[in-house]
Amino acid sequence: MLAAERQSKIVELVQRKGSVQVEELAQDLNVSSMTIRRDLVKLQKEDVLRRCHGGAVAKQEVTYADKQTSCMDAKRHLADICASFVEKGETVFLDAGTTTFEIARLIKDIPEIMIVTNDLEIAQMLKNSEAELFICGGHVQKSTGSMFGHYATQMLEDFKFDIGFFGAASINEEFEVMTPTIDKMWLKRHTPKQCRKSYLVVDQSKFGRQAMSRINHLGDYTGVVTDKEFSEKEQEKLEKLHAVIIR
Repeated sequence: MLAAERQSKIVELVQRKGSVQVEELAQDLNVSSMTIRRDLVKLQKEDVLRRCHGGAVAKQEVTYADKQTSCMDAKRHLADICASFVEKGETVFLDAGTTTFEIARLIKDIPEIMIVTNDLEIAQMLKNSEAELFICGGHVQKSTGSMFGHYATQMLEDFKFDIGFFGAASINEEFEVMTPTIDKMWLKRHTPKQCRKSYLVVDQSKFGRQAMSRINHLGDYTGVVTDKEFSEKEQEKLEKLHAVIIR
């Protein structure tokens, strides 16, 4: 078994079980305990899991409360840019997240607007606004206030959006958009395709981080709204992906 394949299986086991032991992994994957420890060191450096005494535990998504206190000035700046893209009478999809919450706050009074979201906090804020509101049903991730899973994805399949704004937990060095939650992958991968214009909205803290599940890459959006400064080498890579960066 190749190292990459073995490490992928380790991540899958950690995500499914919540925690694993070194000896258990060594036996299941038929390798030495030392090999497993090296794998866990590498995976922790990639921010995919967290090592603990004798094994590893799943890396959890950041809670909504923690997100609200992280990079808020940058998020509000990005939200200002995004809000300028929205016009009267449009149907807008807002992915779950604190940056999209700021976008919702700015666009809620645009005349004749319809907003569809999978975020409980956004829905709560919009319920007394003039905006027409649809909320996706499905499994609720209480720590983040987001809804996902089969029912949420199935509902969204019947919608077409003028514009959509999406967040991300991680963007790796290959500019792939990642999520630690497998069930979120399908909603985040397919919903941008249902938008006439789709924007990934991410502050610089999301870059250079790895997670378990690949959603898509930066070139799959109409534009990427971010405050990150890219090196010349990174810009060349972005051009190959046909990624449009908006600041």
